[in-house]
Amino acid sequence: GITEFAQSELGDVVFVELPEPGDVFDADDEIGTIESVKAVAEIYTPVSGEVVEINEELQDRPEIVNQDPHERGWLIRLRLSKPDETSSLMNARDYQQFAASTK
Repeated sequence: GITEFAQSELGDVVFVELPEPGDVFDADDEIGTIESVKAVAEIYTPVSGEVVEINEELQDRPEIVNQDPHERGWLIRLRLSKPDETSSLMNARDYQQFAASTK
């Protein structure tokens, strides 16, 4: 999914384009787009894997990304093909510091 910070920067989400279950991606590949009233943003995966599920609810209700990005607004579930890639991801504290530094 995207973070609270990212959705607030985008503004009101009006459309989400997601990959199909079974699609396979490498880390940093574009996997879809999010369209808001402000802009269209590409969605990238930080890790490699296969899409095992998408949040179908977002097709009819993309605004859920704004309302509840960390729970109901999830985008995809990915089966990791290279679990060691997760070691390079930011933890919540580091991400909060990063987000604060961009304001």
